[in-house]
Amino acid sequence: MKYIFSFFCFIFLYSCSSNSVDNRNCNFLLDIGVNLNIDLSLPQYSQLTFAGNSVYIANAGNAGVIVASTGADFLAWDASDPNHIPSSCSALVPNGLFGTCGCDDGNTYNLVTGTLEENNDGLRCTLRNYRVEKNGNTLLIYN
Repeated sequence: MKYIFSFFCFIFLYSCSSNSVDNRNCNFLLDIGVNLNIDLSLPQYSQLTFAGNSVYIANAGNAGVIVASTGADFLAWDASDPNHIPSSCSALVPNGLFGTCGCDDGNTYNLVTGTLEENNDGLRCTLRNYRVEKNGNTLLIYN
């Protein structure tokens, strides 16, 4: 009986290990509270008044926050690639309505849908979305 109990304990502990780089549960990102007020009249956010542009905001979320303008709406995403363990290369660099990580695989995400542009490796994690409310000339970004 003691051996059976030990065997089940071993199986349980082994199955709970999540140190794999291929994380099927999309648990690489931390749940970090985000609460930003963005004044669109400030020069650093002026690009957001035009459709198809995006802006990176540092020191928020896991690796910053990317705000994208579709012309009709504003979308906000965590700037950390959800298919990578957080590192110096996993922060996305925005370019219009796309964001690309600096790692060797160069994952590129659509900043409208939050999904990978090309998914040849079977990656399934999408970008973490934040809520955006527009009030006059101010955007409130939160989770």
